Amino acid sequence: MNAPDRSRSLLFAGFLLFLLALLTGFAIPALTNPRQGLSAHLTGVLNGFFLILLGLCWDRLRLAGRAASAVFGLALYATYVNWTTNLLAAIFGTGELTPLTADGHHGAPWQEMLVNLGGYSLAIAILICIVLILWSLRKPAVAPST
Repeated sequence: MNAPDRSRSLLFAGFLLFLLALLTGFAIPALTNPRQGLSAHLTGVLNGFFLILLGLCWDRLRLAGRAASAVFGLALYATYVNWTTNLLAAIFGTGELTPLTADGHHGAPWQEMLVNLGGYSLAIAILICIVLILWSLRKPAVAPST
């Protein structure tokens, strides 16, 4: 996938996630843990913005082949899993990973494990993604004078 296609795909994914986050806001009162639902709503909005910004600056990144594919895939994975994990935590009422928003809720062991797996995997994914982005934005080497 070439750069303009990736840029456009990131923009689409960002606006889609933004829309999903807005719709999540309507569901907050019906969730097992509304406080965690608010977190899912805000997480989706912010992650949608992140994807939009990444799409807008995609052409400025100096990423080749695999690095470009990694940043693209990791960004999509981390942002959507972040929203999904928070939404699942709100639906299930899990609290192990997010005790501040748990409000005393606890889910079944398999629910806690699923939310924890999502949370830890997205954290690793976004960290790698951001390091690659920062690496691509470093100052270019100064060409020797002739």
